[in-house]
This record gives sequence, C-alpha cells and structure tokens, in this order.
Amino acid sequence: MNVTETREDVTARIKEQADIVQVIGEHIELKRAGTRFLGLCPFHGEKTPSFSVHPGQQFFHCFGCGESGDVFSFVMKHQNVDFGGAVKTLAERYHIELPKRRLSKEEEARSEKRKKLFAVSEKASDLFTQCLLEDKNGEAARGYLQKRGVGKKIIAQFKIGYAPAVETAGWNFLGSKLSRGEQTAAVEAGLLVKKDNGGSYDRFRDRIVFPIFSIGGQVCGFGGRIVGEGQPKYLNSPESPIFNKSGLLLGLYQQKEQIRKLNRAILVEGNFDLISLVAHGCENVVAPLGTALTREQLRLIKRFTEEVTLLFDGDDAGGKAAARAVPFFLAEQIAGRVALLPEGHDPDTFVREHGVLELNTLLEKAESLPEFVLGRLIEEHGLSLDGKRKIVAELIPLAKAAASPLQHSVFLSHFAEKLGMRVEELGRHLQQPAQVVPEVEVKRVKPRDERGEPGGRPLSRPQRQLIEFMILNPCDFQALAKNNIRDFLAGGIGEILFLELEKLLKQNSQAEPEELLTALPEGVERRFVANVLLEPPETGGDDGENSGELDDLLSYLRKNQLKRDSELLLNRIQQAQQAGDQELWLKLLSEQVEVTRKFHGDDV
Repeated sequence: MNVTETREDVTARIKEQADIVQVIGEHIELKRAGTRFLGLCPFHGEKTPSFSVHPGQQFFHCFGCGESGDVFSFVMKHQNVDFGGAVKTLAERYHIELPKRRLSKEEEARSEKRKKLFAVSEKASDLFTQCLLEDKNGEAARGYLQKRGVGKKIIAQFKIGYAPAVETAGWNFLGSKLSRGEQTAAVEAGLLVKKDNGGSYDRFRDRIVFPIFSIGGQVCGFGGRIVGEGQPKYLNSPESPIFNKSGLLLGLYQQKEQIRKLNRAILVEGNFDLISLVAHGCENVVAPLGTALTREQLRLIKRFTEEVTLLFDGDDAGGKAAARAVPFFLAEQIAGRVALLPEGHDPDTFVREHGVLELNTLLEKAESLPEFVLGRLIEEHGLSLDGKRKIVAELIPLAKAAASPLQHSVFLSHFAEKLGMRVEELGRHLQQPAQVVPEVEVKRVKPRDERGEPGGRPLSRPQRQLIEFMILNPCDFQALAKNNIRDFLAGGIGEILFLELEKLLKQNSQAEPEELLTALPEGVERRFVANVLLEPPETGGDDGENSGELDDLLSYLRKNQLKRDSELLLNRIQQAQQAGDQELWLKLLSEQVEVTRKFHGDDV
C-alpha cells in the first residue's frame, strides 16, 4: 500500500476492483437480462425476481422493497456490518491493505479489556455446554430439557449449557477452570462474584444457561434458568463493558436470516418460549432479556424487518406489556401487531399442545398494536363523555410518539372516526403536554427538567444537547452554523437562540455565554439560557473533551443532513420511475448510492 494513500483512496480502489455481480452472486442466483442481472431479493421474501444488479454502474436496486446501493451497501445490509466492516470485508477479499489509525492508550486499553471479556465468556460458554452434554452433574438438566422437547440440535444451535449446583460441583466450578487473569475478567463480565474477604464464587449455579450473542456472534452475557428450587427463577449477567441487556435480544443472532427472509419477527417474553417455538418450526423468533421491550431493541430488529408481532400471554399483564410498547413502535415507524394467547397458555405450552399450524393461524389474526390499545381503552372506559375524555388523555403519548406528519395525520383521522369525534377536535386535545418517547442520543445526554419551550413544543434530546453546546461554546458557533444547525433547530426556541447568538457574535466575535443572557429580553429564551448557565451539562471542562463533543455533534448534524438529502432523493427516484424517465432514474440512483456511502462512511 502506498504510504500516502488515504482511506478514501483505498475505498475507491476497492470499489474499482470489486465485481458487484460476483459478490452478490455468491448469495443469490443471478441471471443475465440484457445489460443487467436479475434475481430474487435477499432482503425480502418474493417469488418473482425484482432484484436488479447493474455491472456497468456497479449498483443494485430492488423494485419490490426499494433497497438499493453499491457493493459496500450490499455487504453492509447482507452481513449486518457498518461501512467500516464492509470495507474491511471487501479489502480482505481483494487483498487490499487498509491504512490503520493509531489508537490512543485509553482506546487500546478499552479494546484489550473487551477482548478479554469476550474470550472468557466464550470459554465459559464452552464449559457450560460440556457440562450439560457430558458431565454426570448435568443429568438433571438434560432430563429437564428433554421433558420440554429441547433436543441436541437446538442445544447446539443456541449453545445451551448447564452451570452445576453447589451440592455437586461446589461454589467454584467455573472459577477453578480459569487462570488468574481469566478470573479477573470473569469477575468483570459478571460470571464470578467477588467475595469481601478475597477470592470469588460462581454467579450461575444449578441453572440451564443460555449464552447471549451480539449481532456479530460474540458471547457477551448469559441468562440462566433455575433447575431445582430457588430464586430468582431467571438470572441474567449484570451490565458490563460487553453486555447491555436493553440493547440485546436473545435469538437474534441465530434467527436473523429467517426474520429477514420472512420479513417478520415474532417477539416472545421468555427464553423457553423462544427455544420451544424454534424447536417446533417457528424460526423467526426473538426475546428480550427479562425486561420490557426497549426502543433500542426495536432498532436492532428494524435492521432485518419492519414488521414485529408480539406474542404474549392472554392475561392482563400481557395486554399491558403490549400497550407499553406502542410508543416505541410509532417512534421507530415499525408495523407492530399483537397476538394474545388463550388464557392459561404461554407460547411454549401452546405450541406443544396445539402445534405450529395453529400457532401460525393465531399469528395471522394478530391485531394492529394501536388498534389493540384503543380497543382495550374502549373496553375499560366505554364511549360515554367521561370515557372518551379518559381515552383521549391516554392517547396523548401515542400521538406524540408518531414520528412523521403522515403517521400523525393517519392516527388522528382513524381514531377520531372510532371515537365519533371530529379530527380537528381530537387533534386539539392530543396537543396537551405528555411524556415524549426519547429521540436517538447523539452521544452524551443527561435528562434535564423541562424549561418551558414556547408553544409547549418539547425539544428532542439531540436538539437540547446542540443548543446547550452552542450557548456554552460561542467560539464553535461558525462550525455549527456551517453544518446547518439552524435547519435542525428550525421552528422552535433553538432557532431563536441561534439568531440571537449570531447577532451578538457579529457585534463581538469574542462574546461569552453570559453576554447572550444579558442581550436577551425577559421571557422563555432568557430563562432557558439562565438554566443552562446555572446547571451546565456534565461533560468535563478541558479543551480536549469539548473538541471531542464538537466532533460528535458535527458528525450528527452532517448525518442528519444526509438523511434529509436521502429522503428527498427517494421521492425524486419514485417520481422518475413513475414518469418512466430511465436516464434520470439512473442518475438519481447513483446520487442516492453516494449519499448512502457518505452516511455510513468515516468521513461524515
């Protein structure tokens, strides 16, 4: 590799050498059709080929689901990696050396620690599996699994293991098989618990153990189900540098391809619910890790499908769990449905008693999540005047969570009809303040008290973080302005403060944050600035940390702009396609590929 070659140069060279037809053709069957190749789309289920690969322009486009891009986009989507991962994969394939960025000492230490935690977790998983399959101490666990219909194929697929009981293996079964360094890593990974007087003991004892995999296939934590008597019934690994249970899903690593193929995920609540459904042939299943479904988990699923069916117990708790999830589905714009099981059943007992065909029938009858919630509210409160008042009050968080104007409009018109109200009237009532589903965090977000934005319009968390940074760092105003912060803050208190600060800096380029407070008249904007100055966010004070935060914010603004550019291009692509303008369509697709590359690139 030329020492002066940049990452952008290498990326361009990879794209020149990579044969997109060859790369995609390894995963789907492609047949030539004139100057292009056609095949069945790998990103959604179809029977008639609508996936088109253009070798000349080096891009692909699916007329069925709308996916399009270049060779990097395909690898990213198909292998579920980011842009850097796609570049690395293709560079290795075409024997192209990548320039390496020097890591700081802190980054090296963090990377080394994660490697050790992943390594000890993998070793623990192997030991637990060996104990289940081969050790006499695992006999009771083997019998338990057999009784529940879990055979060797499923055990191997999910790497299920067994952590033996104290009575048969002592308190230090796992720790005794690890080196001193591995024991230290195991304590940090939550596999061992440190004693106050020195030493450690096993966290998981007499439990069937389910390894929890990252999306890339690394063991990052465990969930354990007690075999004998004892509490708690289920036990998860504690949070660690490699394990965050709100951002992981049991079974997603193993089932992601089935989910993508069927374009639907089934979400159940328990580990054995998931295992049992897969064992009976329902393979597009995932489960949260003993907690309520989170928005972060939905974003993970969204990488493979935009339709999720919640399969919950038919009791009141199952209905409430489904209702709590609705704002997250609306905010992420995922089609959510809910299927409630007959009373007395969970997914495991239902599929074992009635079989997968009857389960599929139940799933096909699943009700739209918003409809389900409205039905429950009508059942609970009725449609009297007082009942409607209560229903509208409970619909406020749902309306606030609607992520797009179209979604919000459809929500209003549909529910107004159901409640026998005028759209304008329902819309007016739903504008009341409510807790809003949090937006995506930029990097560091500390929840703060409401500051009374004008018109009762709450700021998203990224907007608040950008405004706070802009106020506290006037010296970085020009960099923020060049990256379209005004567009991102348009229509609210942020834009007003942007204009006021811009005016102040024109008069005095060295102005301090306190001078903005002095320049503002009494009102909401002045109170907002005063609160920021009195209680600045906790980000540290040195220039290095401020510089790092600025870089993060500028990257966020650039990605936000690219996202808007992408949306505009998609609209133009659809218009060109409808108009039959092939030349414009190809030109716009090429622009869309470039925008997508920039969005996922390191230079954003």
